[in-house]
Formats: sequence, C-alpha cells, structure tokens
Amino acid sequence: MRKAAWIVAGLLLLAGFASAQVPSGNIFFGYSYENTSSSALDATLSRPNLQGWEASFEGKVLPWIGIVADVSGHYGSQTFTEPTPAGPVVLTVTGHEQEYLFGPRLSIPVGKFTPFGEVFVGFAHIHTGGSLPTPANTCFATAAGGGLDFRLIRFVALRVEGDYIHTDFFSTGQNGLRLSTGLVIRF
Repeated sequence: MRKAAWIVAGLLLLAGFASAQVPSGNIFFGYSYENTSSSALDATLSRPNLQGWEASFEGKVLPWIGIVADVSGHYGSQTFTEPTPAGPVVLTVTGHEQEYLFGPRLSIPVGKFTPFGEVFVGFAHIHTGGSLPTPANTCFATAAGGGLDFRLIRFVALRVEGDYIHTDFFSTGQNGLRLSTGLVIRF
C-alpha cells in the first residue's frame, strides 16, 4: 500500500512538472489585409483589397496542438461603371466583412521561431452599402494556412500569418487571401 502511494505521489509530481512546460495558450491581435474575389457582386469586377484587423485566442491541449478561436474584420470599397440606357453610371460599393472561425493549430517551437499550420471552419458575414438588392449576407466559411511567430521577449512574439479563405456570399463562391501581422501575448 505504501509503495502504491509513493508511485501515485511520484506520478502527480511528474505530471505537475510536465504541465508547467506546456504554455497555456496565447492571444494575438494585429493588422490584416484581405484580397478576395468579388463574384458576390459582379464577376467582371477586379479583386477588392480590404484592410482591417484580426484577433485570435489559442488554448493549448498538447504542447504542439492548440484550439483556436479567430475573429477578423475587413473594410473597403470598390468603384465600377454600370451601363444604363441613359449612359454609363459610376457606382461605388462600400462594405465590411467579418469572419468567425474555429479550429486546430499545429505549432512546433524551434529556438526563437514557432512555425504553425491551421485549419478553420466557421461563418462569415458581409454588409455592403450601395444599390445592391441584398445588402447583407451570412455564409459558411473555411480557412487553411499558417505562419511564423518570432519571440521578442519571454511572453511576447511577433506574428506573420497567411490564410486561404473560402466563402459563399450570395450563393456564389469567393476565394481570398488574408495576410496578417501583429503581436502575440503568451500565457
């Protein structure tokens, strides 16, 4: 009986030391750029460039695997010419898009660098201003990508990240590239 108690105590002590080596997670906030297809509006338009922000919270379940909640908002406008019977009319469409994504992230620290890969699912919402018949839409969204964290000091890192994002606004598929950079706070 005494031997079993020592074994249990030793295992609990080792488990405590092992869990101290696993970071609990991190919080990221930074600037984000998104280039997406505009097929939601008109297939002849160029790809809009949207500026915005991205934030994420990662909770580690293992030293190299975390579960991530990712939120972003992008804003912009696009001007195009619409032919009418009275002659061409120049229109400007403004809009903002939000993405709410969740999924796993695989990361492996190598010295001051931590490369990572991620796969997300969730939903996206777009709201447009202008003469569109349906100014808002919500759809299923997916993202896959990765990035690199560079440790500046013990609990702070600089992140550079890129994701391929697919949405289906207005029942039409859009493929976009989201690039983000900012600070990571580890805890």
